[in-house]
Amino acid sequence: MEPLRPLLGDARHLLLSPDGQLNLIPFEALKDEQNQYLVEKYAFSYLTTGRDLLRLDTTAKQLTNPVVFADIDYEQQQTVIASSSTIKRRGSQNKRSVDFANLKFGSLAATSEEGEQIKKIFPDTNIITGTKATEEAIKQLKTPSILHLATHGFFLPDKEIKPVSPAINQLNNQPQYVNLENPLLRSGLALAGFNNRQNKQSNNNTEDGVLTALEVAGLNLRGTELVVLSACETGLGDVKTGDGVYGLRRALVIAGSQSQLLSLWLVADEGTKDLMMEYYQKIKAGKGRHEALREVQLEFLKDDKYSHPYYWASFIPSGNWRGMGN
Repeated sequence: MEPLRPLLGDARHLLLSPDGQLNLIPFEALKDEQNQYLVEKYAFSYLTTGRDLLRLDTTAKQLTNPVVFADIDYEQQQTVIASSSTIKRRGSQNKRSVDFANLKFGSLAATSEEGEQIKKIFPDTNIITGTKATEEAIKQLKTPSILHLATHGFFLPDKEIKPVSPAINQLNNQPQYVNLENPLLRSGLALAGFNNRQNKQSNNNTEDGVLTALEVAGLNLRGTELVVLSACETGLGDVKTGDGVYGLRRALVIAGSQSQLLSLWLVADEGTKDLMMEYYQKIKAGKGRHEALREVQLEFLKDDKYSHPYYWASFIPSGNWRGMGN
């Protein structure tokens, strides 16, 4: 940070729009020349692109109550998936990645209590759990003030597909392998029935438990003040040089949400629950959406149990940093 200090002056709140692989780094956890974590001196707010600043004043005509998805039943037997004919009609650009077939997730033991604790802080919260935590349920939401998703998130690395003729790429001086799949189809969230999606009876009117980033972009979140993805690896997405992270973070911006809190790596269940509860208490007290996270991170630094960055640096805030309602 030493070369940057003259440029920063007295600034303590830094807006970051990282490029390329820098999107995968929590700057709060970096240390300066004095061996101090940057979070101890600076507050960071992340942007998917600089254009996000133009969206800070996005509002909704009427926000609904906070919604929490927790304790999701990934083995739900009643959920069925769309038939192959329906998928074909959607077009190839909307198909699920075939690699989803290999994904299985276990239950998240602490998320039930996580949801109940949030309801204690915000009593008007609607909690959706178990077999009811479906794709259909989330797609029916209309601008909740807060959307908290305590579930598994994932990102599948680029799928490399051989061209029909390697000579084509050789002529164009291109690598032998090219990625032909939309990255918004390769990151997503697991909802009810995710583990059972391949064994269910075909049906044209129901969902399969896989909520891709492409589907997230189509949610009605315009004006939603805060979206929290308390999950695993939800912040990664496909890194596109010059255009920020092209995954769930970007999808939530497209959907209209004001502020997002997402994780960059696998997080401990209990540690996440404790961090979330402290965070929401501060939000309730009127703290800024990003300031609240920083205060929790500083508190965790002083706690022997959670002092390692593994526990407090996974979550990064993006979008509007002001307090709720501002």
